[in-house]
Amino acid sequence: MATSNSSNRGTNFISVFLYTLLIALVGLFSYLAYNSFDSKKSASSDSTAVYIQPDSNFTHVWTAPSEWRMMYLAPEEKELVLYGKELIAHTSEYLGPKGSVRALSNGMNCQNCHLQAGTQPWGNNYFAVQSTYPKFRARSGTVEDQVKRVNDCFERSLNGQALATESKEMRAILSYIKWLGTDVEKGIAPKGSGIFKLKGLKRAIDPVKGAEVYAAKCQSCHQADGGGVLAEGGHSYTYPPLWGSHSYNHGAGLFRMSNFAGYVKYNMPLGATYEKPQLSDEEAWDVAAYVNSMPRPGKDLSKDWPDISGKPFDHPFGPYVDPFPESQHKYGPYKPIKEWIKKHKKSKS
Repeated sequence: MATSNSSNRGTNFISVFLYTLLIALVGLFSYLAYNSFDSKKSASSDSTAVYIQPDSNFTHVWTAPSEWRMMYLAPEEKELVLYGKELIAHTSEYLGPKGSVRALSNGMNCQNCHLQAGTQPWGNNYFAVQSTYPKFRARSGTVEDQVKRVNDCFERSLNGQALATESKEMRAILSYIKWLGTDVEKGIAPKGSGIFKLKGLKRAIDPVKGAEVYAAKCQSCHQADGGGVLAEGGHSYTYPPLWGSHSYNHGAGLFRMSNFAGYVKYNMPLGATYEKPQLSDEEAWDVAAYVNSMPRPGKDLSKDWPDISGKPFDHPFGPYVDPFPESQHKYGPYKPIKEWIKKHKKSKS
């Protein structure tokens, strides 16, 4: 009796095992057959797909050095670098109208124009400053050092006064700029530095169309009157003013249409990047026309461009060596101006 039961149990075990194995094999063959069909289907679909070559402008973009590398700096240098970053990010807290160090500027932060404390690709960053300065600049007609470059921002974009060359604040800002230039080869501006050079339009840019873009995509942050939004405490701006008495003056770099258009194309509205832009080229140019047609502080520019032949195509104030009026230099179309400049530069050489 015991032997019979053992034999039955053995037979049942084998039957269950074989049945389970059969089920597993059926499942495996079904899986393989399905995936074979699916892969053939995908291959068939992919054969009609068009491969889009990535835009080389947006690959291998330079980035800021990782902050862990500061461990290799001397303690005093690291302290200056971190203070410099703080000054760029929260300029007005230290150097604004209610600044804790001194009152020098209009309440904006350097970071309002140099995004992510000067580290965002094509966000008007500082990647190439250490590697390219000192250098000759046609605007002043002189060889400029980094001190001059920083103070230009204070006097133009921040519509304020120059920082003392030997001040701790100037030394800190220069140390931070030097840090961001770590590993950048001398004389080289790495990909992603500064502001993207946006292709021009065939037509004149249009402030009226720009007003529509501004109302739809900009004024929720910068407000209908362009006055921005003050942060709690009133020391700085959460969203900076784009025109009016507290904005940049007409000597600032962003007052040039090409700079403003290239800047907003890959950085605005808030959240846009070169990887995920939100504005078309036309919208970027037109909103530049609108914003830079609005009132703002003036500046004495009589010493700028001592050689007027060096003025850029979109510098909006004459006199010029070319025959085009101020209005066309400001709003375009720019192609005829650029072609005239190119032709006459060749004839000079």
